[in-house]
Amino acid sequence: MTLATRDHAMRMLGVRLRAAGLASPELDARLLVMGVTGASDIEMLREPGTRMSDAEEAHLAECERRRLAGEPVSRILGRREFWGLSFAVTPATLDPRPDSETLVEAALELLRDHPSPRILDLGTGTGCLLLALLHELPQAQGTGVDVSPEALSVAASNAAQLGLSARAEFHLGNWTEGLDGPFDLVISNPPYIRHGDLGTLEREVREHDPMLALDGGEDGLAAYRALALSIPGILTQSGHAVIELGMGQADEVRSLFESAEMCVLRAVPDLAGVPRALVAGRPRR
Repeated sequence: MTLATRDHAMRMLGVRLRAAGLASPELDARLLVMGVTGASDIEMLREPGTRMSDAEEAHLAECERRRLAGEPVSRILGRREFWGLSFAVTPATLDPRPDSETLVEAALELLRDHPSPRILDLGTGTGCLLLALLHELPQAQGTGVDVSPEALSVAASNAAQLGLSARAEFHLGNWTEGLDGPFDLVISNPPYIRHGDLGTLEREVREHDPMLALDGGEDGLAAYRALALSIPGILTQSGHAVIELGMGQADEVRSLFESAEMCVLRAVPDLAGVPRALVAGRPRR
């Protein structure tokens, strides 16, 4: 019989991860022990002395090996929390980041008084942006689009697990091609990394996020050009777009959308103060 408790295993794993120079060793250790044992936050606090089974210890050892090899915790566990919701992630999907919650906050502010908004998520991936909005807006309907059938399968599964399938549909396609509008809000986290910079990304991103969701072309703006041209024709007259920005891209993306005759309202900063969400609307006629 094993002698390790959840608490002891978590603390010892945290020590080893810290010694390896990982950025958040204690949090990683806690998430891995919870993932392996199925324990909740409350159970970890109330029952720290619960013993782990031999199978759980073996599983945790394998998780430790993968984490020390540079694999993100979310990839090891196959899940990531975003906007307080749990999303499945796979090699076909981008790993949702907390910075992207800035887009959800900006979108909710725009839709606060709309009785039944119609939302479009371009490059939906896990569906995290669309499904977070549908979770907050019970009268909303949403459509997610992606060029990856594997990603769409993940998004549809996440919608089902969150009880949102009745209000979400998913389409295989390239941006707005073949869609019937109009939509009250278009939201998107497009690929925006310059092609030449892909090799400089952190190992966890470079080796585990799909290149399709990262590569923004030679200057990082290829997807923004496509979005600026396609979004105006699919918005309602009072509709808005909320688009994620890469580091230092706010002015360039603003110019692209203004050249497409969209009215750029603001660039919303994330918690670090970095302009993260471009908010734009159709010009008033």
